[in-house]
Amino acid sequence: MKRFPLVFLGLAVALAGHAYPLPLGEGGAPRSASPTGRSLNGGPQDEGPRPFTLSAKAVSEIDALLQEAVRQGTVPGVVAIVTNKDRVLYHGAFGLMDTGKRKPMQKDSIFRIASMTKPVTSVAIMMLEEQGKLGLDDPVSKYLPAFQNREVISSFNPADATYKTKKAANEVLIRHLLTNTSGLAYAFSNDTVKRLQQKTQVEAEDLPLLYEPGTRWTYSGSTRVLGLVIEKITGGGLEKFFEQRIFRPLELEDTAYSVPAAKAGRTVTIQQREKGKLMELPNPERLEGPARGDGGLFSTASDYAKFLQMFLNDGQWRGATLVHKESIEAMTRNQIGNVIVDTQQTTNPLRSLNFPFGAGQDKFGFGFQITASNKDNPNLRSPGSYTWAGINNTHFWVDPKRQIAAVILMQILPFYDDGCMKVYRDFEAAIGRNLR
Repeated sequence: MKRFPLVFLGLAVALAGHAYPLPLGEGGAPRSASPTGRSLNGGPQDEGPRPFTLSAKAVSEIDALLQEAVRQGTVPGVVAIVTNKDRVLYHGAFGLMDTGKRKPMQKDSIFRIASMTKPVTSVAIMMLEEQGKLGLDDPVSKYLPAFQNREVISSFNPADATYKTKKAANEVLIRHLLTNTSGLAYAFSNDTVKRLQQKTQVEAEDLPLLYEPGTRWTYSGSTRVLGLVIEKITGGGLEKFFEQRIFRPLELEDTAYSVPAAKAGRTVTIQQREKGKLMELPNPERLEGPARGDGGLFSTASDYAKFLQMFLNDGQWRGATLVHKESIEAMTRNQIGNVIVDTQQTTNPLRSLNFPFGAGQDKFGFGFQITASNKDNPNLRSPGSYTWAGINNTHFWVDPKRQIAAVILMQILPFYDDGCMKVYRDFEAAIGRNLR
């Protein structure tokens, strides 16, 4: 592991920091952030409300705050992008993507997006639902027999991790997996699961349920199970389905579960913050993530922005329909009733701090956390916005009221690192101050 050298960051900022708006998917000369331009299908824009854009000073303000984060050593490098439904409004890259090799960050640098895979999996589930190949209220056991007759923990002794179970009153449904109300949890954010895994050496998804399905919210590998459901229904691998049904139609050129050798040099290294110091974890020779529903994808800011633009356009991209408007609306509204998103307490501070923002009031849809309020700071995303993130501090949100989406990518552990979250919030507030 290598400590990243601050002395080189100023040079990297100067080399990689230029940002300008251009229509998503197009190259060429810089263009202004005017609301006029080309629609996704290449023709004149549809009549309707003028989409939000950023003010003239927005680029310089966002540039300055991201440059300062690099200069201060808060992050070694960062890429950020803002888009409305028609075009990119901001795209900037700053700092270093590989501190040991002193390589400047680029706008097309490739990141491990980890749990930002989950919304992709959720879209795939909605595609199958639209085709009549599954139902949201189907029991998971219809596709994965291991989920039949699941037990739920009735008592747990933290002193020795002994426990008692009873038969769950209700089956785990597809909708419970989509909303993280299945009774499953990750070990890094749930002490009971951590203790049970240490005791039994059983995968988290195979342990007894923590609670009756649908009655609580816990962050979990539920979307990993959805990936298995997709594979069972389609009879093929998850990567093949994603490539054919999502990546190729959206023209995502750099999103996959592995990085080919020709692109390996564009892949950002991970940094671990420990005792206030950042230590670099050099990239392995082979860059390959597990092909799972809950994580493993590599991607770029531009690619993920296209994915989010599809949501802003009610499931359409360049005239093609990936999912119908009704599915987008279902995914992005409260699907957990009176249940709320709870704070997830870390069991491993090197991997994650407590999360997420909005706990105690926010809701959850099919794959997304739904914002309940921004009354403390109106410059932040509007109520009804939807979001999620990846464990290496890759983050995004979509604000349907303002019709914008934003992605900010870093590669630092732990998740919800204080420095990363300040950069994230400052970036978001700068956008809110400059929307026109």
